[in-house]
Amino acid sequence: MKLLHGFEDRNAFQGGFVSIGNFDGVHRGHQSIISTLVRQAKLAASPAVVLTFDPHPIRLLKPGQAPPNLSALHQKMQLLEKLGVDCVIAYPTDWDLLQLTPEQFFQKIVQSQLKAKGLVEGPNFFFGHNRAGDIATLQSLCDATGLTLEIVPPVKIGRTLVSSSSVRALIAKGQLSRAVNLLGHPYSVRGCVRAGADRGRSLGFPTANLTDIDTLLPKNGVYAGIGYHHQQLYPAAINVGPNPTFGESDHKLEVHLINFSGDLYDKMLDVDFLDRVRDTVAFEDAGTLRSQIHDDLQTVRALANGWITR
Repeated sequence: MKLLHGFEDRNAFQGGFVSIGNFDGVHRGHQSIISTLVRQAKLAASPAVVLTFDPHPIRLLKPGQAPPNLSALHQKMQLLEKLGVDCVIAYPTDWDLLQLTPEQFFQKIVQSQLKAKGLVEGPNFFFGHNRAGDIATLQSLCDATGLTLEIVPPVKIGRTLVSSSSVRALIAKGQLSRAVNLLGHPYSVRGCVRAGADRGRSLGFPTANLTDIDTLLPKNGVYAGIGYHHQQLYPAAINVGPNPTFGESDHKLEVHLINFSGDLYDKMLDVDFLDRVRDTVAFEDAGTLRSQIHDDLQTVRALANGWITR
């Protein structure tokens, strides 16, 4: 898969089938759109192309109202590649782009730059200045210019409509298993390992203190997950929040990789969240905390190994 940051490599995307959107989290609703896109592209022997925007337009238009991201660009690319996308254009959002009317956006981007054969979108697609264009506008423009448009219905799981906002709400509440179900894959964060207080090491469970995370963190608590280092997978016990047992109030993300030994300082670490284990609790003493961690690790191993062996 090719990742472009503009329209510089036209052979990679022109004449393809295109889906336009933010695709934050690449959840099951996005996956339904992308599977349709890939199928259409294969039938026409054309590239399957995703046009997304980096950063999301709302970060320029209303930065104070921008929700936290569910996926960094590299995570989004990995997920889209697994789904069979041939080319992703992460177009740098600028004010010129945001001022285009729906008709101008269609003519300049879809027709002139992408030279798309067809489009695949969800029913809640909006485009152009002030989001003035909707799916009906897009259908009219496609009909007038001979482009195909396939509108993929939204995905519901039970009574829940799958969307980035619904996933975000579940993660913020710490309901990771439900969020993972809507995503169709674990919820992943990436951070740089920095020196911490070494509390975990003193208890016999060394932890990696992750900083510089630019995606949403779950509600405070202990979680089961998977850590990745040098293409190896490790069951991971993840603590989000403070350490009240030692009177620490700093909000941190600490990861203990089970059966790992080595130096992680100043390295980037990817961690998948799978499920919540328990709330953050202030224990009477270090010994009581150590005993609880032993119990936590048994739960973490079972959850992580169950996912790894799927």
